[in-house]
Amino acid sequence: MRLKTVYLSLGSNLGDREANISRALARLEDVGVHVNARSSLYETAPRDVIDQPWFVNIAVQCETALFPIQLMGALQKIERESGRMRTRAVARGPRTLDIDVLLYGSALIDTPQLTVPHPRMLERRFVLEPLLEIAPDLRHPVTKLPLRRYLGAVADQRVHKLNLSTNLRSRDPAVP
Repeated sequence: MRLKTVYLSLGSNLGDREANISRALARLEDVGVHVNARSSLYETAPRDVIDQPWFVNIAVQCETALFPIQLMGALQKIERESGRMRTRAVARGPRTLDIDVLLYGSALIDTPQLTVPHPRMLERRFVLEPLLEIAPDLRHPVTKLPLRRYLGAVADQRVHKLNLSTNLRSRDPAVP
């Protein structure tokens, strides 16, 4: 299979949030997902379940030979290894790590396990802002509109870029 370009969103709001993301980025390489570009880190207010700690989020552009469901399985394994416990009791609640597949090439996927493009990506500033940092001309595969066009609708959501001294590159010189 040819390599596919994939965009992922990673977030953490429990424990050492930046270290959780740094470890997850390293694990991506181990499971056959090569990170080509990464956004800055963003600290973001929680959505949906408001009474929880703020998140640290990042978007990454990757290449992989994994099929979509294989990719999802590999990402869920990384989440479990980080201590993520999926429970219906607190859906969208606090978590050590959350990895979402935003886009998988130009594919449109709708299965019980995976929906691509991510169904809520256009409603989330913590997804759009980092994603546009690394892919400013990216278009939504369904609407064909530039993603930057959707940013105004989520401008009221609380998101701020962390300064360079807290960026992953400065914390871990082994991370490219």
